[in-house]
Amino acid sequence: MSDQIKNLKPKEVVPGITGYYAHGIGQTLGYVEVKAGSILPEHHHVHEQITYIIEGQLDMIIGGVSCPLKAGMYYIIPSNIPHSAVAPVDCKVIDVFSPVREDYK
Repeated sequence: MSDQIKNLKPKEVVPGITGYYAHGIGQTLGYVEVKAGSILPEHHHVHEQITYIIEGQLDMIIGGVSCPLKAGMYYIIPSNIPHSAVAPVDCKVIDVFSPVREDYK
């Protein structure tokens, strides 16, 4: 199956953070648009997550460590590690989760 990611139904993760999620058998791919000033509160989940910054900057705290991520950078967040984020500028992000994010379907 092939299509444009933005043809998928958008999911507002929190105000200012909107994702478009494609789900396979064992993983979820997300294209996420983040508005400047948006805050993703600290949380954790069973999913391993890889976050890649396409454009802009996302200031993350991962496992208590400050991780400012700029365009071209990525971070692998292990399962159940607390993490949060603040966007100082508009940004575009790719997130990959394994296993599938059933809560994002």
